[in-house]
Amino acid sequence: GNARKAVQLHEKSLVIARELGNKQTEGNALTNLGNAYDELGDTNKAVHFFEQALLIVREVGDRRAEGNALGSLGIAYIHLGNAHKAINYFEQWLLIVRNGADLHGESSALINLGIAYSSIGDTLKSVQFYEQTLAIAHKIGDRHMEAKALGNLGIAYTLLNAPNKAIGFCEQALTIDREIGDKRGEANELWNSAVAFNKLGNRAQAITRAETALEIYKAIEDPNAAKVRDALAEWRAAKP
Repeated sequence: GNARKAVQLHEKSLVIARELGNKQTEGNALTNLGNAYDELGDTNKAVHFFEQALLIVREVGDRRAEGNALGSLGIAYIHLGNAHKAINYFEQWLLIVRNGADLHGESSALINLGIAYSSIGDTLKSVQFYEQTLAIAHKIGDRHMEAKALGNLGIAYTLLNAPNKAIGFCEQALTIDREIGDKRGEANELWNSAVAFNKLGNRAQAITRAETALEIYKAIEDPNAAKVRDALAEWRAAKP
């Protein structure tokens, strides 16, 4: 599909950049190749390209490209299940974007740090990063990132056994997702609030929200549909 075409395209760019001796274009082509392989699910190959890109952009002193390569490496290591390594890359990325006063980059680095800490079970630390993300997203008017941070706070508070607080964050995220027309985000918030309602013991509300989430996931062909379908079957069977 598209990712395969992207690989061919970026491979051509890489060959041309090397022939011309243009290091900047070579670094970009390597990062793009890494992203395309990550999309294809070949994360180890993606890491190989990101590492090459990082060496080149450091050599030419392109700090923005260096930040992008570090961020891509961190995300790849999250996909590989190595959150500790991911955190190391995200922290380096955060340093670069802060030095460059790049608030969009900073919010991305912060939310990814939150996701990484959440995946190693440090939910309290992840909350701190999501709150920082939210503050920046609000400041720069990035509605998409604002919704993402609110949604992640919702998930975190469900994990911290504070489902009422979780539902509040999911509701705020849901409002934004509907405003900006983000269907996947909308389904995510409905599903995450369903989990929180189930934790509260409100099975009926959990089922209603999960059903709406499932309809959206099916419409956009999102793989999360299977997980929601399974949960619904379980909740309906157990419903008093």
